[in-house]
Amino acid sequence: MNHELKLSEKSRTFLENLRLYLFSSGKNSNEIEEIVEELEDHLFEAEKSGKPIEKIIGNSPKEYMEMVSKEMVVDLRAWIKYICLIVFGSFSFTIFPDLLKGTLSYSVLELIGHIVIAAIFIASIFTGFKYISTTNQSIKKQGLIIAAIVILPIVLFIGLIYLNKAVDTPIIHFGNTGSIIIGVITALFIIAMSIWAKTLILIIIVPLLTLPDYLLGLTPLKNETQLMISPWITFGGIAIYLWISYKLEKNK
Repeated sequence: MNHELKLSEKSRTFLENLRLYLFSSGKNSNEIEEIVEELEDHLFEAEKSGKPIEKIIGNSPKEYMEMVSKEMVVDLRAWIKYICLIVFGSFSFTIFPDLLKGTLSYSVLELIGHIVIAAIFIASIFTGFKYISTTNQSIKKQGLIIAAIVILPIVLFIGLIYLNKAVDTPIIHFGNTGSIIIGVITALFIIAMSIWAKTLILIIIVPLLTLPDYLLGLTPLKNETQLMISPWITFGGIAIYLWISYKLEKNK
């Protein structure tokens, strides 16, 4: 922001909430930044003249956000991209473990379930972020809302696993060639997404979720011992990666 240090806390909070509201309304990120920067200048001038921000945004921040949102076009191309990223991302965490067990095969229920859960997850993000941006919630309550959004797809995926065992639907077998092609596409997707997001977290997490069970299965250890060790390797590896990332970021 141009005048971030000179704006009041109230103005800075409103601008952040506006940015969040417009993002969760599916607006173009570049247009969002242009509008936020323009409004930032207006708020700065108003505060400089001793005027309250209500002179610019009115008495209802929510109504102002809704008004700005209605004047903007939904960025369908960007959100189709995000939807594809979430759908393919959810599949990537199951494809590699399944590949190590053999050729890929999924029931129709599993395929549809992943798409439905991705849609529910996206809808919950939109709804939750809009609610946070238009209500004066404490940091603790905001954290609980975000935690609920993150936990929701995990619960739904667990439910899908049990539902898939209880309900019989046609199974699609991809064969050796199809499985290899899907594996390569998924690997390229993870690499491309990591480059796009400028983070190695996916490249680190996927092997940590996939390899421990497979490698331990090659050892003479009992199944009970393998089940005890595998989570420690996975979560220990993730913890070490996050700690190293934090240290590197802190030293910049």
